[in-house]
Amino acid sequence: MPQYDKADLERRMQGAVTSYKSDLGGLRTGRANVTLLDPVMVEVYGANMPLSQVATVSAPEPRMLSVQVWDKSNVTPVEKAIGSAGLGLNPISDGQLIRLPIPDLTEERRKELAKLASSYAEKARIAIRNVRRDGMDTIKADENKKEIGEDEAKRFSAEVQKLTDDYIAQVDEASASKEKEIMTQ
Repeated sequence: MPQYDKADLERRMQGAVTSYKSDLGGLRTGRANVTLLDPVMVEVYGANMPLSQVATVSAPEPRMLSVQVWDKSNVTPVEKAIGSAGLGLNPISDGQLIRLPIPDLTEERRKELAKLASSYAEKARIAIRNVRRDGMDTIKADENKKEIGEDEAKRFSAEVQKLTDDYIAQVDEASASKEKEIMTQ
């Protein structure tokens, strides 16, 4: 029974791209984006919880995020979590509503963010190439066990390489787009 499974490889490569795009969403550009606060964890009720489980995040203006905390006793922990998340945002509390003005990016910070986006892209490319390697190893093993012929092995290998090229192109495209967005804000 051959082990090669194109759908599984495709699913794993798509997972790497999806994870990468999610990482990019957390990078701050000059515009307010609710995904900016996705990585923020708040210590409430004796546990660390994602911000989205204790408050509603919205972007009422292009350069402002607002966080509506559901429980009044959680306002201070939410403020602390946002302040210590390293996002460069200063929470302004108004009852249960916390406003987060998005400051302008300095040239130095833009370069740091562009470099970070590049490193995320490289991690995604490595993950995709690791999936390709697994696929190629499986094809070789199938061929060695005489479960598939040489021609079929070559065809499968070409399929895996094409998948790899397609997904790496998606990463490159997303990376170029994000770098342009960071540098032109």
